[in-house]
Amino acid sequence: MRALIFDLDGTLVDTVYAHVFAWQRAFAEAGMAIDGWRIHRRIGMSGGLFTRAAGRELGRELDPQEAAALQERHGELFAQLLPERHPLPGAVELMRFLRANKIVHGIATSGSRPEINASLDALGIDPDVLVIERGHVLRAKPEPDLFLACQQRLGVRVEDCYVVGDAVWDLLASRRAGMLSIGLLSGGYGEDELSRAGAFRVYRDALELLHSLDELGVLP
Repeated sequence: MRALIFDLDGTLVDTVYAHVFAWQRAFAEAGMAIDGWRIHRRIGMSGGLFTRAAGRELGRELDPQEAAALQERHGELFAQLLPERHPLPGAVELMRFLRANKIVHGIATSGSRPEINASLDALGIDPDVLVIERGHVLRAKPEPDLFLACQQRLGVRVEDCYVVGDAVWDLLASRRAGMLSIGLLSGGYGEDELSRAGAFRVYRDALELLHSLDELGVLP
């Protein structure tokens, strides 16, 4: 029995660039200017890992208080920038198709509630769909914990799981979990980058994936 495990931001909902702008502004308000492209390359990590990596980009180590304040301000700015979440092309239809055809699936995200609630609502995710969030595991991506927790809760074998994500961090975590990965271009990474990170297949977005499920052997 095959299963699909989905990332959320940039894979199913159009939130990546709002996260970039929110982080950039949060750092600027704290007197630390950082280029947007450097931030984009880190989206998909947990907030804690992100602030640590951003500190390295700035050539300094952020203390725990600074990191916590930046994460809190990022959340506030993100909510202001993107009060409504918009599904990426085909995402709603894909989720409906999987449910209607009883294809095993779940969501594993570095985000946390309540921040991710608006995204799940925009996708029409039913309460009984498995969602693994940051607070459910010890370590976030690029560690494999999120995907392994989802796989275990779904009750399928590691080798029967496909991870669907938009960032190299998703694909690295998938490789560490021993799962095949599917890359989507909808988060801003290029096809070559996703392929080099280990993507088994790369599609434009969730809509193209929906039309290509037969290539993955998941159809009933």
